[in-house]
Amino acid sequence: MKKFLFRLVDRLTRGHKRGLLLLSDVCVAPLALFVTGLFIRSAGAGSGREWMLPPAAALLACAVSLILGMPRIKLNAYESVAILKTAAFASILTMGLALVATVAGIDVPAAGAILFGLLFFILSVGARMAMLHALLWVLQIDQKGCRVLIYGAGNTGMQLAAALRSRGTIRPIAFVDDNPALQGMVIAGLRVHPSDRIERLVRERDVTRVLLAMPSESPARLARIAQRLQVIGVDVHTVPSFAQLVGEEKLVDNLSPFTFGRFLGRQQIEDALPQSADTYVGRSVLVSGAGGSVGSELCRQLLLIRPKRIVMFEISEFALYNIDRELRAMAEGTGVEIVPVLGSVTDARMSRMVMTDYDVEVVFHAAAYKHVPLVESNPIAGLANNVLGTRTLADAAHEAGVARFILVSTDKAVRPTNVMGASKRLAELVIQDLAKRSRKTIFSMVRFGNVLGSSGSVIPLFKEQIAAGGPVTLTHEDVTRFFMTISEAARLVLLAGSFAHQGESRGGDVFVLDMGKPVKIRDLAVQMIEAAGKSVRDANNPSGDIEIVVTGLRPGEKLHEELLIGEGLLTTPHSKILRAQEDSLSELEMATALRALRSAMATGDAQAARRVILSWVEGYHPPETVAAKR
Repeated sequence: MKKFLFRLVDRLTRGHKRGLLLLSDVCVAPLALFVTGLFIRSAGAGSGREWMLPPAAALLACAVSLILGMPRIKLNAYESVAILKTAAFASILTMGLALVATVAGIDVPAAGAILFGLLFFILSVGARMAMLHALLWVLQIDQKGCRVLIYGAGNTGMQLAAALRSRGTIRPIAFVDDNPALQGMVIAGLRVHPSDRIERLVRERDVTRVLLAMPSESPARLARIAQRLQVIGVDVHTVPSFAQLVGEEKLVDNLSPFTFGRFLGRQQIEDALPQSADTYVGRSVLVSGAGGSVGSELCRQLLLIRPKRIVMFEISEFALYNIDRELRAMAEGTGVEIVPVLGSVTDARMSRMVMTDYDVEVVFHAAAYKHVPLVESNPIAGLANNVLGTRTLADAAHEAGVARFILVSTDKAVRPTNVMGASKRLAELVIQDLAKRSRKTIFSMVRFGNVLGSSGSVIPLFKEQIAAGGPVTLTHEDVTRFFMTISEAARLVLLAGSFAHQGESRGGDVFVLDMGKPVKIRDLAVQMIEAAGKSVRDANNPSGDIEIVVTGLRPGEKLHEELLIGEGLLTTPHSKILRAQEDSLSELEMATALRALRSAMATGDAQAARRVILSWVEGYHPPETVAAKR
């Protein structure tokens, strides 16, 4: 029977559906009149000629319905405006029928006319609602519906629930909201549950997807919620606000933080990277700089792999507080121990204590000062943290017998023109030196380009400038950079450790990602402006919205970055990840360089520190030298 009804409904043409709606209006009018007549007779009213009114009501209903276009209103679009139109329909029909009664000499009391109008309105709306639900029920036959939870019971969530009810294949099950005042209430026919019941609802109600209907929440909080839900095993989708869809909210809100990958100029490879889970399952893993962009993403991805323990080593109290709170919420029920450690990698005692107290087996060293202009202005602090901090942490790992140590480096370390890049190259040399002498710990490095969306990267800056109405500042018309997403960067670091574990590395190798062609920053700025629904204002388009202004290269900034110092690359188990074996300093040379650097640190002599990197970092050209060449 159900399949027969489905086939019957499926074969209805648009004309058939309009005819059924018109027939509904025609039948409802005499029915409302019949009920009204019963009321009038019971009240002792009536002249005996009321039999003329039903056919008149049917004819009038047919005419008014066609004039107002009531049959053209689709059932799944029948909402407040259509209901108001039905009210107008009832009013016109009531007045018309009263006029017919007056002309025919039929005595109809005012109460009877009002009652007829109300009954017709109620029956007409009820008939359409009944037809809509019957139609949805029939259409759901033989279709596997998607059962969803709506996270957020505000205006967007309520409108989303109403919209989903008109689709036969998507069924909202309940609301989830963190507001205690809403929990336990029934909104739009759905009960509101607290967020700690999501896993139970997913299990008991067979939910496959969660829709985040909280457009006013910060991207960071949405990301945390999404990470926690993905651990449960459900798909997560975000829903924009209706104000965003019509362009009434600020432009900055329309630039989604989850779509950085569209600006790469190449296909993202994160989904194609092989899993490295076996390397870290059940292990104690330390991440330095755990509160930073790459460090925090490393922690999130590690948590999904289920290590025994994640030790988060971070110098910033605020950053450590945020990642600790996020990871603890995500780690509930996983059995993974989360350990926050507040301290600096330059503290030798703290580094040794952390390695031994938590039985660390793998170290990801992501802690670094990385903002080029700031490190250029503060070379002592930059070199102390990036070089001596790396040596301190690596020595502690070596003494503790840690199995693997992976340094997170940057393309700015290749023939650097700034102190930050030179400090990272010296850090690489430190790791290469230890790799040659270590028998227990495998040391390796990961080098990649700019990370989209990280603190200090160009996209958040452009985003703020576009939101403010411009101008967008560009340091040079021809400047280019390699780009990757934070997720890609974290995956690359995890894979470097797994390759070393698999015997793919003898230590001291530099792993690089095949990042395709470098992206021109001007092209990136234009894409972001256009993605925001704006146009570039220039000589060719003086009426454009956002202007791009060239400010000149900053101290130490290069036009083009490189990923390799020497020639020749070796393959790895993944075609998009390559391995380079580059020249390094001898043990004596490394010791001499570090001794000179420590001496400069002790006296606070910035010029002496610069002379150290000029002497020992191959290809280093100070900013003034680069400027003179131009």
